[in-house]
Amino acid sequence: MVCPWWLCYSFDNPLRRFFHPPAPLLAPFLKPGMIAVDIGCGMGYFTIALARLVGPGGRVIAVDLQQRMLDALMRRAVHAGVADRITPHRCGKESLGFAGPVDFALAFWMAHEVPDKPRFFGEIFALLGPAGRLLLVEPKYHVSAGAFCRTVEMCREQGFSPTDEPAAALSRAVLMGKGESRR
Repeated sequence: MVCPWWLCYSFDNPLRRFFHPPAPLLAPFLKPGMIAVDIGCGMGYFTIALARLVGPGGRVIAVDLQQRMLDALMRRAVHAGVADRITPHRCGKESLGFAGPVDFALAFWMAHEVPDKPRFFGEIFALLGPAGRLLLVEPKYHVSAGAFCRTVEMCREQGFSPTDEPAAALSRAVLMGKGESRR
């Protein structure tokens, strides 16, 4: 099930900065000039921070299934002064629909909504450059520890190697890089 656009206002608000401060959460994984993708970007809660972190020489591809999310994101990006670094991309139900390479991919609180996870993570794996990394974060209240472990195993089957378990409040998180593929 895809999160309706209007529900994003409930978790894309100033109080969330207390639990998920975007810049401190993402800064360890990004450098100026990188290309990042925010998958399931919603209204841009993390996208704006990604754009600031990659700097004027970097780029962020903001991917969402819903045009209303992308429209809201771009209004916020203009207001934040980073719209020139962000490329909004409306994906399809079956595919992200663009080619890489990218240096960093973020999938924050959205992978549990994806019906075909092996295909989804295989597509992300193909997008990433050789040193690319994926930060996968899921909500504890919605995704059990067992379900998260199964998702991480699906990622391993696509070639990812978990490298770290960064802290993210109210969440289960794993940072993965490209490893030996088991295909």
